[in-house]
Amino acid sequence: MQRAFVTGGTGFIGANLVRLLLQEGYAVRALVRPGSQLSGLQGLDIEFVKGDLNDDDLWQQMRGCQFLFHVAAHYSLWQADREILYQSNVLGTRNVLAAARQAGVERTVYTSSVAAIGVDESGKPADETYQSPVEKLLGDYKQSKYWAEQEAIKAVELGQDVVIVNPTTPIGPWDIKPTPTGDQILLRFLRRQMPVYTNTGLNFVHVQDVAWGHLLALSKGKTAERYILGHKNMSLKQLLDELAKLTGIPAPQISIPAWIPLTVAWVDERILAPLGKTPSIPVNAVRMAKQPMYYDTTKAVRDLNLVQTPITTALQDAIDWFVKYGYVSL
Repeated sequence: MQRAFVTGGTGFIGANLVRLLLQEGYAVRALVRPGSQLSGLQGLDIEFVKGDLNDDDLWQQMRGCQFLFHVAAHYSLWQADREILYQSNVLGTRNVLAAARQAGVERTVYTSSVAAIGVDESGKPADETYQSPVEKLLGDYKQSKYWAEQEAIKAVELGQDVVIVNPTTPIGPWDIKPTPTGDQILLRFLRRQMPVYTNTGLNFVHVQDVAWGHLLALSKGKTAERYILGHKNMSLKQLLDELAKLTGIPAPQISIPAWIPLTVAWVDERILAPLGKTPSIPVNAVRMAKQPMYYDTTKAVRDLNLVQTPITTALQDAIDWFVKYGYVSL
């Protein structure tokens, strides 16, 4: 039986990937931090090892594993989290890849993000060949993912076999701590906490397709190449209208200009947060929403045979999961 070492297994993409690996006959060894919330992995036949991405002896935990899926990352759009983003995403990736090299791991799939690619300023969907200058990537999270991806490329130059996948915005089950740009939108809608919307857009994909994309990248991906794991470009308004059809909850009809939430976010994060108030929305989240984040997924569909599950299915699966686990009642 082939053994896969997974970082980030307690997260949204990671929990779905672990389930798929087990389904496909892999043995799974998952790195978890002490005190991590393991509810998304309860009852699964997994070998847990406790540790941190930056541990010096991480390579010993990887011994005996043929494959590495480095999914873990710190995701935050708060400006105060700049240092932890660098420590986890950049230095953590460097250490994980060095550990894999020392442990003799045969092939690594590194989970980057379209955040590392940026948004094509021409307005057309960006593909794997596009790259925003790092200084134009909005916020420390996006920049940290860019520099982490450079660590993966450096590892290839040192002789490692690393494939890079860049998920867009996943939707679906097992989002224990709902992601701000994906299922958190759904949850706010389901809780009737979204009276207005902004004119923005994202590329959405079923999280289970993202999990499959990791396995397909393992078997079919080319070393050092990027593969955008996404599906459908949709405006936020289109997404909310789909949710309205599925749930019967009215979609918001009023759009507001970006300067309104940007002002609220600036006051929250720059003035009230230092005084001890928990800010409600990050400035960088609003800045990012000012331009649709659309992507071209042709390469992954063509070269990896990436599954393209309808977004309505992804939405319904997410809704059903949130209801089943008590996040919302409909």
